[in-house]
Amino acid sequence: MAVAELVRPLVRPFAEFFRREAASGIVLMLSAVLALVLANTTWGPARYFPAVWDEHLRLSLGDLVLDKSLLHWINDGLMTVFFLIVGLEIKREVLDGELSSWRQASLPIAGAVGGMLVPAFLFALFNHGTPTAGGWGIPMATDIAFALAVLQLLGPRIPLGLKVFLTALAIVDDLGAVLVIAGFYTGELHLSYLYLALGTWAVLLGLNWLGARTLWVFLPLGLLLWFFTLESGIHATLAGVLLAGAIPSRIGHDRAGLLRLLDERLGYLKHEVHGADADPRTISEELEYLAEAVSSPAQRLEQKLHSVVSFGIIPLFAFANTSLALDTSVVGQLSSPLGLGILCGLVLGKPLGIGLLSWGAVRLGWATLPAGVRWRHLWGAGVLGGIGFTMSLFITLLALGEHSGGEAVAKLAILLSSLLAGVTGYVLLRLAPAQSEPTTEPVTPESQAI
Repeated sequence: MAVAELVRPLVRPFAEFFRREAASGIVLMLSAVLALVLANTTWGPARYFPAVWDEHLRLSLGDLVLDKSLLHWINDGLMTVFFLIVGLEIKREVLDGELSSWRQASLPIAGAVGGMLVPAFLFALFNHGTPTAGGWGIPMATDIAFALAVLQLLGPRIPLGLKVFLTALAIVDDLGAVLVIAGFYTGELHLSYLYLALGTWAVLLGLNWLGARTLWVFLPLGLLLWFFTLESGIHATLAGVLLAGAIPSRIGHDRAGLLRLLDERLGYLKHEVHGADADPRTISEELEYLAEAVSSPAQRLEQKLHSVVSFGIIPLFAFANTSLALDTSVVGQLSSPLGLGILCGLVLGKPLGIGLLSWGAVRLGWATLPAGVRWRHLWGAGVLGGIGFTMSLFITLLALGEHSGGEAVAKLAILLSSLLAGVTGYVLLRLAPAQSEPTTEPVTPESQAI
């Protein structure tokens, strides 16, 4: 009992994270299904549905005018907040989480690298010399919300270590996708705006270095950074990652100072509770103060935005970008190089890349399997890595937006691949031994045939 009580506080953050991500994955799936239904029916107002995203929203401030379609505002505006969360998660994991030491990070990094390179290679193999060859980045990413939703359906039979591995792998995946977008899917550069964006980012980094702790100092400059990045020709969503890198992620006290603060404020709080005239508002305000004192600006921002992104922005992105009219011409093109490249990249390339490089890392002694995780678990997680959805759709818009007909085929291939990967991964993990079942299988690479 004592051990359980000791471990429970350590496990609770992971459990809450997985439940929240799993729930957002379900909302994301429902949004995509609803968009497909509305796009393929002619009943009532639904027949006008796909065209709504082409309507324009115009914002002006003096001589500054931004006139974009609703779809553009979602993909280049709201999705910047999603990339801000991605950047904060990457930063947190690198500083204090599963990526903070080589021993912890080696397995998910190896799996993520394999899960990016092999799908990209398979896509390039099918599409070499075709107009869609530039879409090699489409099958590289994993949708963590969908993948964790599938794991959540399997309940307690799945080891926590497998969920942590898949989460860390998806975060490294996201970092790879950010680098791919920045390096390979950037259009014509406007250097004056690029210099302004870099200068704004330098100011943000300087504020961090000087010890600024108030988010309202960083967020207005972050909005300015977004505008300069948008006008520079680099995809505007990368401003979210840059802003995340500049927001302080350390609390404002050292260990001794924090303990003194807690002792002082908790003593005051205890006095208020036992006092005859204890005011509940005073107690609530003191608790809020303590919560802010023991958390960093990056942590507070991530907590405030996570639900907004998971249950608002990402489902809206899916709703807007999967409004795909399914007809025989689109379905027939699934056998085209583009369709086959995405299908093979996500359904075959992802598990092969994740599994083989993970096995290699363990075989070379660079990494070990997490507690309770068997190779069958890891291969099943590799299959779930083929759920590319959100980031794959996003890269499709950048890579194939101007290719006639290619965007619709790619979207359908992504949806079908994600469905196949999700169902197959679920079945494989459902058939794997539950974590509570005893096994005589040693956790070594030699114990499991590839």
